[in-house]
Amino acid sequence: MTMTTTATRSRAEVETDIKETLGLVPSFFSRIPDQFLDHEWSMMKELELGETRIPNKYKELIGVAVHGETKCRYCTLFHQEAAKLFGATDEEIQEAVHFAKFTVGWSVYLNGMREDYEQFSSELQQISSYIQSKS
Repeated sequence: MTMTTTATRSRAEVETDIKETLGLVPSFFSRIPDQFLDHEWSMMKELELGETRIPNKYKELIGVAVHGETKCRYCTLFHQEAAKLFGATDEEIQEAVHFAKFTVGWSVYLNGMREDYEQFSSELQQISSYIQSKS
């Protein structure tokens, strides 16, 4: 099956939008094929810069945590700077990274020990019900 993606705007129009939004067209956009550029930029503009259900500061802190684990230095730098642009403090960035380290550690342990998933799920439901009953 062959799928064709058609650009809705020309490369020049998209690059104008990028420059108006960011002040320049980052070089990595120049290597995106013409037929994908409008889509890629629209997604980035909407998800990274636009207002969504998750406030931008929190999305970027999630990005910092995720890419601390994926070890993508480009993404980590991007999300740290974006988090700061959206009001995150250095302490909040450090906490997001520390939380990622903590939760990934538990993932390694639970998966490595091959904990019974059904028992884990059942116990989690019991814990949730107990905590909710106390509030």
